Amino acid sequence: MGSNPLSFSRPPQKLVFQGLLFDMDGTLIDSTAAVEQHWHSIGKELGVDPKVILQTSHGRRTIDVLKLISPEKANWEYVKHMESLIPQLYGADAVEIPGARNLLDSLDAHHVPWAIVTSGTSPLVAGWLGVLKLPTPKHLVVAEDVVKGKPDPTCYAMGRGKLGLEVGADVLVLEDSPAGIQAGKAAGCKVLGVVTSHTAEQIVAAGPDWIVRDLRSLKLVVGSEKGVELEISDALDV
Repeated sequence: MGSNPLSFSRPPQKLVFQGLLFDMDGTLIDSTAAVEQHWHSIGKELGVDPKVILQTSHGRRTIDVLKLISPEKANWEYVKHMESLIPQLYGADAVEIPGARNLLDSLDAHHVPWAIVTSGTSPLVAGWLGVLKLPTPKHLVVAEDVVKGKPDPTCYAMGRGKLGLEVGADVLVLEDSPAGIQAGKAAGCKVLGVVTSHTAEQIVAAGPDWIVRDLRSLKLVVGSEKGVELEISDALDV
């Protein structure tokens, strides 16, 4: 893109999907401040520079980060307990991504199939949804459900299956991290990237189908238990 200014100006586009799969942190909620405080605390506990952890932690499972920095702590009992504390201790530092609540409410109102597919553990997901009082999906894929985390596509393939959809179905993945975008594409899904936690250049390089600033660019047009027609507006013109 060189030195040209970014232009989120693509004309509105209407598309039909049979189901939606949402990443959580950075896509539905912004818990950056909370997670940074959390990793500073854990870094001190483990004797590791928090800045080193934060350079590689976003979009990755905590257990995978711990395998690198403190292998003796890389077990699910420790990880789930540690992550359960984040919403309890730092809940006031998290906010919803603009447009997230309206989009999820509209999906639920029209019985559209959707799920959360996240690198967080089940206690972390439950904690954040409770603190922010966001709609709770019928289906979840969490960190402990898969052997390999993103960018491995297993999580999104599993999410598609939980919606009762097969390979080749029109599924939209919504993601904020390059690793998550790559996972969604590798799973055979269409991917919408949001520029909330990474630069637009980093999101472009990951190769999503559409790039928007946040979820205010998505509007439900028609929805049912068979799927949804969405309008995507103000996407990045690349």
